[in-house]
Amino acid sequence: MNTKVKWISGMKMMATSGSGHQVPMDGPENFGGENSGSRPMEMLLMGLGGCTTVDVISILEKMKEPVQGCECEISANRAEDHPKIFTDIHIHFVLSGPELNPQKVQKAITLSAEKYCSASMMLNKSANITHDFEIK
Repeated sequence: MNTKVKWISGMKMMATSGSGHQVPMDGPENFGGENSGSRPMEMLLMGLGGCTTVDVISILEKMKEPVQGCECEISANRAEDHPKIFTDIHIHFVLSGPELNPQKVQKAITLSAEKYCSASMMLNKSANITHDFEIK
């Protein structure tokens, strides 16, 4: 796996993944950016969300659960001093589907967090990661 990040100007960068997809990144205006893209640390949280969501959906489908929708909302706190690593991350899953079994949803989230999600495993080395969910 590889990626390339090219500096454009100011704090603006363009990231290109090994699969050829591009994502703009930028900093806030008070840091010399133009606020024209996601912050690099936001990208880490987005990657975590994508990684764990794919796991949860895949596991629920293997359990034959009737999942129709899944979103994860992530909130995080960072250390005040450099390096400003994530110290606490909370992932709130919002799932939908007729008669989803809460015990199976919890099991899918736990399996993702403890076994399958590479991003969770890496970030868990420095941050306390918690999870909860609701079924709509």
